Amino acid sequence: MKKAYDFLKACGVFYLATADGDQPRVRPFGAVAVFEEKLYLITGNGKQVFKQLTADPKIEISGMAGGEWIRLSAAAVRDERREAKAAMLEQNPDLRAMYSEDDGVMEVFYLKNAEASICSFTAPPISWSF
Repeated sequence: MKKAYDFLKACGVFYLATADGDQPRVRPFGAVAVFEEKLYLITGNGKQVFKQLTADPKIEISGMAGGEWIRLSAAAVRDERREAKAAMLEQNPDLRAMYSEDDGVMEVFYLKNAEASICSFTAPPISWSF
């Protein structure tokens, strides 16, 4: 999990894919956090991505940093606890301009049953699960 976290932080921007019925949807994300040994993402409950995650939790993430890219698939599990939200905001303080733990809008999801690989054109892939 730490390897995926570190890589996503190095990316700065990574791309999250969800399903919207039979149509894939991809959008840029930039915030991740680690809480209770789990990798977390954040969104707002008024966004389409939130509706897609709650209807079908299967996701894929891809991002590139330094000539390598990550591919990550997982299930996104909603965590409604204030402690999880606080951890996200502590680790990504710029998000405080948009969210607070108690705003009724902020939503966090942790990744479950994740499969990840880091690839490049010059080395074999490195793959792991978490």
